[in-house]
This record gives sequence, C-alpha cells and structure tokens, in this order.
Amino acid sequence: MHDLYHPRIFELAGDIAHVGRLSAPHGTSTKVSKICGSTVTVDLMLEGDVVTGLGIEVEACALGQASASVFAGHAIGARVDEIVAARDALRAMLKENGPPPTGRFWELRHLEGVRDYPPRHTSTLLAFEAAVAAIEDARAKRAA
Repeated sequence: MHDLYHPRIFELAGDIAHVGRLSAPHGTSTKVSKICGSTVTVDLMLEGDVVTGLGIEVEACALGQASASVFAGHAIGARVDEIVAARDALRAMLKENGPPPTGRFWELRHLEGVRDYPPRHTSTLLAFEAAVAAIEDARAKRAA
C-alpha cells in the first residue's frame, strides 16, 4: 500500500474546497460506489460552458477525497470539455495504463498508484463522474 497512500494523498484529502451544497444549482448529481459505499454529490453553476459555482459533499476514503479535492480545487473557471477530458484521462490512467491527466487537473497524477487496485477505481473516479453528470443535468434543464 506504500505507493497507494503517500503524504500528498493525505494532504489533498484533508483540504477539499467548496464543501457544502448550493442552494439553487444549475445541475446536481450524486454518485455512489457499489463496492465501498463512497458517495460524492456535486452541485454546480454554469455560465455557457464554464463552471462558475460549485458545492461538493464527499463521504469517501482518502483516495476518493483526494480526487474530489483536485476536482474542487480547480473546477471553478474550468470549461466543460476540460472536466470531461480530465474524467476520461483519469479513467484511462486507472483502467488502461494511460498517462496521468494534464492541464488544470494535473495533480490527479498523485493517484497513479490506484491503477494497481481495481476495487479502488470507482471511488477515485466518483467526483469526476458526478461532475460530468451534474453538467448533463444542467444542460438538460437549460434545454427544457
């Protein structure tokens, strides 16, 4: 477990920005890991394709918290395509031995050791999966 849990993981896990729910988000989503029970809820505000507000609740292991911290720390000001690309790159890093994500979510590289622990993949992906679903929710509401 040495490669899995290192000091930066714990630093990130202990410093999640924008904790709490938004009162009237444009989009919201909750994702749950069926394997471990970790839960992440993302509320967000969008102006066009840019995230302008964020609220996040995280009940997860240190890995899920660290991933949520990287997301929450850099989501405001991010374009939708950046978030989707980070989610896809994180998934590829974990499941297909791909390179770590780059750009504003570059600190996801600290989770590279998770690839060797498939049961931990889901909780590590939760924040980004919830964010993409919240974006889809906001877009659906906008189109209605």
